[in-house]
Amino acid sequence: MSRILLNAFDMACVGHQSAGLWRHPSDEGERYKDLDYWTDLARLLEDAGFDALFLADVLGVYDVYGGSRDAAVRAAAQVPVNDPVLAVPAMAAVTERLGFGVTVSVSYEHPYALARRMTTLDHLTKGRVAWNVVTSYLDSAARNLGRDAQVPHDERYDMAEEYLQVCYKLWEGSWEDDAVVRDRERGVFTDPSKVHDVDHHGKWFDVPGPFLCEPSPQRTPVIFQAGASPRGAAFAGAHAEAVFVSGPSPAVVRRSVDAVRERAAEAGRDPSSVKVFTMLTAITGETDEAALAKRDEYVSLVSPEAALALFGGWSGVDLAGAPVEQKLEYVATDSTRSALASFTGPDRDWTVGELAEFITVGGRGPVVVGSGARVADEMERWVDEAGVDGFNLAYAVTPGTFADIAEHVVPELRRRGRLPETSEKIGSTLRERLGTGDGPRLAAGHPGSAHRR
Repeated sequence: MSRILLNAFDMACVGHQSAGLWRHPSDEGERYKDLDYWTDLARLLEDAGFDALFLADVLGVYDVYGGSRDAAVRAAAQVPVNDPVLAVPAMAAVTERLGFGVTVSVSYEHPYALARRMTTLDHLTKGRVAWNVVTSYLDSAARNLGRDAQVPHDERYDMAEEYLQVCYKLWEGSWEDDAVVRDRERGVFTDPSKVHDVDHHGKWFDVPGPFLCEPSPQRTPVIFQAGASPRGAAFAGAHAEAVFVSGPSPAVVRRSVDAVRERAAEAGRDPSSVKVFTMLTAITGETDEAALAKRDEYVSLVSPEAALALFGGWSGVDLAGAPVEQKLEYVATDSTRSALASFTGPDRDWTVGELAEFITVGGRGPVVVGSGARVADEMERWVDEAGVDGFNLAYAVTPGTFADIAEHVVPELRRRGRLPETSEKIGSTLRERLGTGDGPRLAAGHPGSAHRR
């Protein structure tokens, strides 16, 4: 029986996927500014046997709904939001096994600078870092970072292809494995003949020289990707070692899983080497009744308006003022195309009211309510029916949702052989823990490995 991979899904903000639940008396989301919040959370997750903390990020505000940012700002829906990267070294210092997936956009930072930052993180965490490669989807981000509007959807992925080629050359090809000799007698720390210029000259980037960093434990961080549009699936199939998808049902998610694995095979990669995580929010307790009572309490505090503000940013579609009975229809935008596609597929017709109710707790993913056994049953069903390898577990309240999962769901998954014991060490790097590469390094069939010397 295959084990289930678990990521905690969070963001350096007050309210991530459950709009308005910062109001709940047990929610500590407002502590996102405190380093103690992050180190305490990291300890909790490591003790519970989570594989990684997956940190989302955006560089703009959600201002599509009603043509205004007010609904998102009022309800703290992913704003205010801090940089997801800076707390990672502190969390790494208080843990030994937990990995850290950080979201950084290729649209607004030069690859030479990002490559150095990721290598620095890989050094400081001893090889426990993943990079969630995103192209960004908010027009507000583009405007505030010097552009009139976003680069068109598919062109963003074309740029991301070249961006990763630059990073692979820097991470894999600039410094040879034995370049650093640390020879005190000769006074040679690094052998200059084993440090190479990458000599990249492309459509978007020119990077002629060598990398600034010596090789880190993984060299290339584990590559995550979250694109589920046809162009996004092609990009993920070529590059991603792990893919994050979301959808309201196993049937919807299965289409994304199959598309990514088909594209991986077309790229000459082993489809099973790509680990797929889907989003899920678990509200759990000692009994089904206790969990249902929590759910009802949460629902009484949510903000449907803020949820639709989030959806407006994800999809690029303004649903302000739309009748609750209006059916959703798919339109192509330059935002996250899978966001709207998930709710306009052949499985069922969604109305605006049903959408708002669904996404107020847990965003675009399902919410499972019940005892630890009930949640474990549902997770196994998603593994079987959707073909996923694991879950990005979102929270209703933080850190309470994660603590409840640790108390009620994790022991049940262990009893079923779906999770290893906490004391079991599965490799020293995140890539080894996830099983996506050749030890700590990229798999031989991954395109980044072609740049090794």
